[in-house]
Amino acid sequence: MQQYPFIFSDARSYRIKRHLCFWLVWWIFQGFLYSFVAINSGTAYWVRLQASFAESFIYLVPHMFLTYALMYFIIPRYVIKQFYLKAVSITIVLFLITAAVSSLLSVTLIPYVREEAMKLHYEGPPRSTTMVIFLGLMAGLRGAITIAGIGSTIKLMKFWYLKEQRNLQLQKENVATQLQLLKAQIHPHFLFNTLNNIFSYTQETAPKAAQLVAGLSDMLRYMLYDCNQSLTPLHKEIKLLQDYCSLEKVRYDAALDLQLSVPEKNTALYISPLLLLPFVENCFKHGASNQVDNAWISISITTEGSRMKMKVVNSKSLEEAAAGYKAGIGIANVKTRLELLYPGRYELSITNEPEVFIVKLSLQLDGKPATTATPAVQKMLTYEQQ
Repeated sequence: MQQYPFIFSDARSYRIKRHLCFWLVWWIFQGFLYSFVAINSGTAYWVRLQASFAESFIYLVPHMFLTYALMYFIIPRYVIKQFYLKAVSITIVLFLITAAVSSLLSVTLIPYVREEAMKLHYEGPPRSTTMVIFLGLMAGLRGAITIAGIGSTIKLMKFWYLKEQRNLQLQKENVATQLQLLKAQIHPHFLFNTLNNIFSYTQETAPKAAQLVAGLSDMLRYMLYDCNQSLTPLHKEIKLLQDYCSLEKVRYDAALDLQLSVPEKNTALYISPLLLLPFVENCFKHGASNQVDNAWISISITTEGSRMKMKVVNSKSLEEAAAGYKAGIGIANVKTRLELLYPGRYELSITNEPEVFIVKLSLQLDGKPATTATPAVQKMLTYEQQ
């Protein structure tokens, strides 16, 4: 896509050039096309050509109105979201508005251009006002529907092409991530068997340590196995956050005031694995770890229908406040993943106050079973887990 910036770039300069070229080509095409329709058989072609270009320029008004209404209103709001009935209904209304604008131009500016500016006079039977309006309506509406259809087709083709490119990029990144996880799975059974032995040994002698080992084991199992899916149940992602917070809570003990509020187990919502953990890790890394006392962290996760909202607030040390906020690799990666996985379906705000750091994430989640890894990677996973 970077090889064709004129077509795909969203930079303002390229967008302006694209639109200018698009309408310039259409104007020239219209001008030459209708110059062959003789307004006056006794008029020289050069004069008719000038008049045709002038009229085509005027009719660009309804043409642009209908084209941009379809491209930037109907398609993104209704067609892409599969609200087809609403799309058809509103499109019909737009057609009527376009027809009205075309009719208005046909009885106001067009006669002035023909008779006053170009000195062209119609020779033939007199036309009624109704006929003039009808002909003007057809001239404007016919061209508007044609160019709006072309523009909408280009818009849809570009949308689906970019979506396919994003999917391909995401698949490549998922495969790379899964292969990295595979490399880390040197002897996963040995790891989990050892943790289970430690858990069994410490259950009676140190119950708290056993609880921590169990939490660590759950976290590792989730990261090594559940994260090989493109989507995972939301309650498993939340369980990972709870286990992580439990381990960190032991580390800080009474020096940290941790408040964690999560919804009840929800088996209907699915989320991309390890999407929320970097925000929580950031709290401990830049908040609690730099404060000697009075450190606090507040984590709240709520769900409303298919939308999940997460708010993370942590206190800051004086040194951290003076140094200012610099986004780390983890947060930058999460932003990239959100843009690739949930384009147009998330809202993320990061606020750096003098004494607190606030992260708010609103995310439209999927409500379908998690998809498995690609067949090739799944085969490798099966081999490693044997």
